[in-house]
Amino acid sequence: MASAGRDGSPGKRRKGAPAQQPRTKKTHRKGSSKPNAEVGKVRLNNARPARHQTPATPDQGAGANYVEDGVRLQKVLAQAGVASRRGAEELIAAGRVEVDGEIVTEQGLRIDPDTAIIRVDGARVIMDETRQYLAFNKPKGWQSTMSDDQGRPCVGDVVAERVMAGQRLFHVGRLDADTEGLLLLTNDGELAHRLMHPSFEVPKTYLATLKGEVPRGIARRMREGVELDDGPVTVDRFTVIEVHEGQSLVRITLHEGRNRVVRRMMDEVGYPVVKLVRTHVGSVALGEQRPGSLRVLGSDEVGGLYKAVGL
Repeated sequence: MASAGRDGSPGKRRKGAPAQQPRTKKTHRKGSSKPNAEVGKVRLNNARPARHQTPATPDQGAGANYVEDGVRLQKVLAQAGVASRRGAEELIAAGRVEVDGEIVTEQGLRIDPDTAIIRVDGARVIMDETRQYLAFNKPKGWQSTMSDDQGRPCVGDVVAERVMAGQRLFHVGRLDADTEGLLLLTNDGELAHRLMHPSFEVPKTYLATLKGEVPRGIARRMREGVELDDGPVTVDRFTVIEVHEGQSLVRITLHEGRNRVVRRMMDEVGYPVVKLVRTHVGSVALGEQRPGSLRVLGSDEVGGLYKAVGL
């Protein structure tokens, strides 16, 4: 049997070559298949959590509020960078998306992205690109202020360009001048307020080098509480990492935010702090970040902070 040549004229099929099968048109998946809920259960969530949406009201808590001329939910998620349109559909099918407190599994529902409270895996999705969440590794000797009238190095020095560009950043809490480590900066006022408020009990972890060789039994005393001049203080965790040549390295986790609380607490029990580094605020870790540097928090880190304070 002859086959057509490139110019459309009959051509010869090579001896022994299999006959060509007629091509079948590949069906486009749009509208031809349902989102795979099993894939959606394990799909990576790229959501950037945030607060900047209208706060929930009692009516919203009763269920999702749909708008006839609104934007389809999967499109809103895609525009927010959570996933592709198809990926967003899979997240919805897997039951990982909430609108106004209601888990949504039906596709194509329309919402108002300016008023709806949208969550993926429990974390609200950012709709405001102006929100900034930064981690600063504060070196020893730097001031936890945005400016210093004595000309000493301060946090404001490293964000000066951002501030000049119109960003209103502020630091979440303080570290005294002699303390190094993790300091968060943001322009999200509600998150900053909650992170600093003692009622939310956001844990902070420090590595402390102490003068003296602390006994192993000191951990119990620290958990039971130490009386300071402004009231008792307790730690969540106290771990002795190393004792060597008259000094001790310990890890301390507590949710207190009082001024110089770690130093005062260790002074009270007779083991003054020689060096102090904050390594964690909630689920955000300092890691290998070099002193004096800034980095933008990842979506999972911001989400962890929001969950910690109930946003």
